[in-house]
Amino acid sequence: MRKPALNIKTKFQMELEQQLAQRQSRFRILVCINGEDSSYEGLKLAARIGEKEDSDIVLLYVRRIDQGLNTGGLQVRVARRNLLDWGLELPGIKYLKRGFDMLMEQKFLGDEWDEHIGHTDVFGDPLGDNKVEYCGKNGRRIILKLKTASDVPAGILHQYELGPYNIVMMGPHIQWTMNWRAIFMPNTVQKIASLAPASVMTVRGPCEGKGFLLSTDGSDHSLLAKRQGAVVARALGEPVRILATADENRGLDELEKKIHTFCKGLKSDGFQVDDCNMVLGDATRSTLEAGNSCSAIVVSDRQTSRLRRFFTGSIAFDIMRLSTTSVLNIR
Repeated sequence: MRKPALNIKTKFQMELEQQLAQRQSRFRILVCINGEDSSYEGLKLAARIGEKEDSDIVLLYVRRIDQGLNTGGLQVRVARRNLLDWGLELPGIKYLKRGFDMLMEQKFLGDEWDEHIGHTDVFGDPLGDNKVEYCGKNGRRIILKLKTASDVPAGILHQYELGPYNIVMMGPHIQWTMNWRAIFMPNTVQKIASLAPASVMTVRGPCEGKGFLLSTDGSDHSLLAKRQGAVVARALGEPVRILATADENRGLDELEKKIHTFCKGLKSDGFQVDDCNMVLGDATRSTLEAGNSCSAIVVSDRQTSRLRRFFTGSIAFDIMRLSTTSVLNIR
C-alpha cells in the first residue's frame, strides 16, 4: 500500500530543514556581480575571508525575466547544456565565469572537487534559475548562480531568503538617490542596504592593512555588532580601531567605561586593536573623518524595521552613502 502524499511532503520538508541546518553551520558569503570591475573587489575579499574551511562563496548574477531569450529561437535544453560548459554568451555567464576563474587561480577549492548541477523553473522564462556547485575536498564551496527575477534587487533579496548568508557583498553605486526619489527610485545597492536582513558590505577597493574602524555609540547592540565586524577584520588580517561617538556630555563617564571594557575584551581575545578614541559631535561626520583613511568602516543599524530604515534612513545608511572607503553594515 502506497504511503499518503503527506509523508512524502514531510520527508521533503525534513530534507530542506537538514540543508538549512548544514548551511547555518558554515560561513556563507553572497557576492553580487554585475560585470563591472568594482563588483569583483568583493569577490577578492570573500576569497580571503573564506580561507577558513567551513566557508561557502555564492557568486550571483541576476538577469531579468526572459532577458536575451525572447528572440532567436533559442532551445532551452541547448541553453542549459551550454550554460554548464560555459559556451553560451547569455547575460551573466561570462561574468560568472570570470569570477570562477579568479577563485580557481587562488586555489580556493584545492586540487580536487566535486560538481553538482541545479535548476529551478521560473514562470515566464525559458531558462529559469541555474546553478553549478563545486565542493572542494578541503571543505570549501563555490556556488555559481544565474538567477532570474523581475529586477535585480528582487533577485538578490530572494536569493538571501534561500540562504542564509553571513555577509552580502556588493560593489559601490556611484550615485545614491536622495530625498523623495529614494522611495520610488532607489538604486540596487541602496535598496539592498536598506531591506536586506543580512550584514551588507559595499566594497570600494582592496583592504591594504589600514585597519577597520569600528564606529559605536556604546549601546549593547552596537558593541555586539562591532565585535562581529572585528571578526571579519581579523579574517582579512586587518587591525581594528575603535571610535566611540557622543553628541552631548551626559553619560560620557559610563560610555568611557563601556568602551574601555570592550577594547580590553577584544585584546584579550587576540584581536589587534591599534587605537581607541572618543569624540563629541556629529557621529556621521566624525566617523567619515576618521574612517575614510582606513580599509573599511564598520557600522550597525539600530534595531528598527526594514521599512523604517528604508524610508527614514540612519547614521549607518548615511555613512554607506558618503564614505569613500568600504563600509560593512552589521545586522
